[in-house]
Amino acid sequence: MLDPKAILTDPDRAIAQWTRLGLDGAAIVAELTAEDQVRKQAIRAHDEAKRQQTELSGVFRDKSASGEAKAAAREQLKPLSDTIKNEGANMKAATDRIRQKLMALDNFAHDSVPDGSTEADNQLSHTWGEPRQFDFEPRDHVELGEALDILDFEAAARISGSGFAVYRGLGARLERALASFMLDLHTTEHGYTEVYTPYLVVRHTMEGTGQLPKFEDDAFKTEDDRFLIPTSEVSVTNLHRGQLLEPGELPKHYTAYSSCFRREAGSYGKDTRGLTRVHQFQKVEMIKIVPPEASYDELDAMVGNAEAVLQKLELPYRVVTLCTGDLGFAATKTFDVEVWLPSNGGGWREISSCSNCEDFQARRADIRYRPAKGEKPRFAHTLNGSGLAIGRTIIALLENGQQADGSVKIPTALQPYMGGIEVIAAPA
Repeated sequence: MLDPKAILTDPDRAIAQWTRLGLDGAAIVAELTAEDQVRKQAIRAHDEAKRQQTELSGVFRDKSASGEAKAAAREQLKPLSDTIKNEGANMKAATDRIRQKLMALDNFAHDSVPDGSTEADNQLSHTWGEPRQFDFEPRDHVELGEALDILDFEAAARISGSGFAVYRGLGARLERALASFMLDLHTTEHGYTEVYTPYLVVRHTMEGTGQLPKFEDDAFKTEDDRFLIPTSEVSVTNLHRGQLLEPGELPKHYTAYSSCFRREAGSYGKDTRGLTRVHQFQKVEMIKIVPPEASYDELDAMVGNAEAVLQKLELPYRVVTLCTGDLGFAATKTFDVEVWLPSNGGGWREISSCSNCEDFQARRADIRYRPAKGEKPRFAHTLNGSGLAIGRTIIALLENGQQADGSVKIPTALQPYMGGIEVIAAPA
């Protein structure tokens, strides 16, 4: 959530920022300003009634005051009490309406984010590795996985419907190996603390990271108003919800493995083949809670952590800076790491998205820190990134590691996690 005070004291900047994101900034600011005027009017009426109440109450402390004066004061105090109560309620209602409006509004983009309306306007930062040249027609991960008997989409559909996958044999082991490999790398080399958090969360937890109210239709919800997490960013960031972190407690760096659950509402027909876009998938997440002055250096480091996974897995990739039109709801700046996939003529596919949300999530979840002893608390900055999405990593490993006979080579760094297996071959 954005700072309402900053918006109302500098409306021109707010208008310009929302306009960059393709929103009607002028209309948004006008609406917020009108609500703020209602709030201020209620404050004035409330405070004036309180002043009169205090003045009239003095009559009862005045020993020289007559009975008639006290009776008159008593008559005047009753409507003042009603005014104080009513205007207090009006003040709270206006404040709540402002908060609810802000809860549904996108974060501002950082000044360094390129302007644009679609992913075509994203800017290439750099690439690593060279896409492999095949002397045979490469197959996609669905064909490979089914031929190797490690992926079973038909069984998943019988169990759960479309948009799910069953991993079999070495496919299941590959899923488990990748999770362990990524977690070990982030904890032993990148300085993250591993956590394992609940998959079911309450409403205010989803609100804290920005999934609600805007994206409620994309979430799986239980009858008692709990939600399956769309990413462990939700539960891990909220580890410090409502807390004031003392000097020296920041930064916090966490990594977590979890299943993720998404309805993918509005995505029908888009990238739905195989593991690309499913309702349940596994991911290793990176979360940082840091002081504001360090957050952009921390973002660069997080991107580097995601890149390190791909480098060790020998997978070519590129890094792009998302434009304003492709930026996520809570992010001020995002780098997408896109892996090369050779199937269907070749192309780049997002495998990690690393974002700085500045204090947008911290305001919603009330995550504050004290910079030094005696100093006023401030909101922390939060960052999140995939390190990596495991299903999409499996897609990349199968397609880039495939051989002419249909077998798939396992990268050297992953072989210890696969019990020394170097190649996944079709069953005899």
